[in-house]
Amino acid sequence: MEITAAMVKDLRERTGAGMMQCKKALGEAGGDIEAAAEILRKLGLSSLAKRAERSVSEGRIEAYVHPGNRIAVLVEVNCETDFVARTDDFLRLCRELALQVAATAPRWIAESDIPAQEIEAQKKQIHDRLAGDGLKGSELDDRASKEVDRFLEETVLLRQPGIRDGSKVVGEMVTDVAAKLGENIKVSRFSYYRLGGNP
Repeated sequence: MEITAAMVKDLRERTGAGMMQCKKALGEAGGDIEAAAEILRKLGLSSLAKRAERSVSEGRIEAYVHPGNRIAVLVEVNCETDFVARTDDFLRLCRELALQVAATAPRWIAESDIPAQEIEAQKKQIHDRLAGDGLKGSELDDRASKEVDRFLEETVLLRQPGIRDGSKVVGEMVTDVAAKLGENIKVSRFSYYRLGGNP
């Protein structure tokens, strides 16, 4: 199938990839735009793993104040270059992250940020409660594992389903934007304020 300039332009607008990358992906996909977009996404994700250790010293601090001025959020999101920090995709991601924090009030950014004693205490509490309800063996283990996962989804930002698109967790949203922009992107810290005290 002939790959037209219009097809390349359409794919480039969808993915933000370079023209030659778009043309090559369309060729591999036999002209199927959706398949080509998936090829580019996978390429971006594989190269993203190689960039994960690169320094992220640029970025922005995004502020959000909920209507009524009772909840406010600051989120620091870092990337590698000032150029990427000014792109619409990066700015949209920062806004989404600030809204997410305002809506869900997570306690940590990543699972690795949870103190070991706290996660162990949470697991023990869940296990003891379910055992007290009479659960045993594999049923107990399965239910406990599900409840620990639920705890992590509620309290860890990168594990939470997106408030606008629940089919993706926040970590996937960050990874997708990083793959599209070709840079390492990291959520470094956030502050959540509620009038009268935080949750």
